[in-house]
Amino acid sequence: MAGHFDETPSAGIPSAAPSSRARLVALLAIGLAGTCGGLVGYAVTDLQCSGGCPTMAGVIGLGGATIAAAGVGVVSVLSLRAMAEWRASSRQQAARDHHPVD
Repeated sequence: MAGHFDETPSAGIPSAAPSSRARLVALLAIGLAGTCGGLVGYAVTDLQCSGGCPTMAGVIGLGGATIAAAGVGVVSVLSLRAMAEWRASSRQQAARDHHPVD
């Protein structure tokens, strides 16, 4: 039958995905960037507005939080993908060194 494999895949194959710790650090960085972006956006708008406009300061703060979190999120995703690619290529090189082709 086409596409049928009798062998079960080995459960001991290590994953090339980034570690849970790296993903947690990325998530914390995104949250911290969002918080800082929101605080900066709120503070700058609150200082510039002379009539006490908390609604506009809140909206600008929310926009700043979104922009900052999105920016750090992009960098985090690219970093995690680079880590995964580096780990996969190092494992491939180790396999090539262990089983040389003549």
